Amino acid sequence: MTAIFKEHESDRRVTSKWWASRIAIYTALFIWMIVCLFPILWTITTSFKLAPDVMKGNLIPWWDFTPRWKGWESIGISPRLIGEVSTVREEFLKRFWNSTIISISAALLAVLLGSLAAYGLSRFSYRFGFMKNSDISFFFLSQMILPPVVLALPFLILYKSLGLLDSRIGLILLYTLMVLPIVIWIMRDQFHGIPIELEEAALVDGLGIWGAFMQIVLPIALPGMVAAFILSLVLCWNEYFFAALLTSSNASTLPVMVASQTGSQGINWWSMAALSSAAILPLVIVAIFLEKYIIKGMAAGAVK
Repeated sequence: MTAIFKEHESDRRVTSKWWASRIAIYTALFIWMIVCLFPILWTITTSFKLAPDVMKGNLIPWWDFTPRWKGWESIGISPRLIGEVSTVREEFLKRFWNSTIISISAALLAVLLGSLAAYGLSRFSYRFGFMKNSDISFFFLSQMILPPVVLALPFLILYKSLGLLDSRIGLILLYTLMVLPIVIWIMRDQFHGIPIELEEAALVDGLGIWGAFMQIVLPIALPGMVAAFILSLVLCWNEYFFAALLTSSNASTLPVMVASQTGSQGINWWSMAALSSAAILPLVIVAIFLEKYIIKGMAAGAVK
């Protein structure tokens, strides 16, 4: 009986420790979720506040304040104004369309070029002076260390001479160059995780290098490419410095419009919050629909 009692007591202690660890883990995750989501909650609720509610820091709708459409009316998007002509709404839609075209084009171009470069670095041996594959890979990554302000004057002069100022193609090329290093690093790890024996078997079966890449490697690396595309899209969508520097009206993007919500009376927090909420929404939708690819892309290469 004593042995049975001790065994039961031991099982009870193990169970108690298991529940305690679970509660601690989920409590920490819940707190971290609140920390991460609070800025988004604050932004969305601020878009429905009046000036006094913003200054008081009221947060909970219908408890601390009565929601109003002031922020959304300031950009022409509200139930009352949605059917009327609005110059501000047209400007918002223009900036939104510019951000969409520029970000998607730059992300796709970066993934295309970065995947080819990463495949070459993972499968072939190169030597450029004293630099080998690892040195070339680090050189690409080192381009992200350079502060954007250092490149401001050179790009301004270059784009002025090439006639690329205030143009979508100018920002697409610049954003592609900006996110290309991180795409190369992500995809290089993806290709390293794919056994080279699969390509060798494809070559034996009669496929060429491009055939093996398109039919064997590409489908396996697709989740990683989608993850790299989403990361590139987010970086391009949120970029402000070069968009403010190299554009004025034709190719200006949403972040520039968000930052311009200031007036003689100060910052229009409700307008800025409404614009920020509208800018966040597309990225949230993309993340929801492509979540499984993000997870696969993060896990790919872990097991060979």
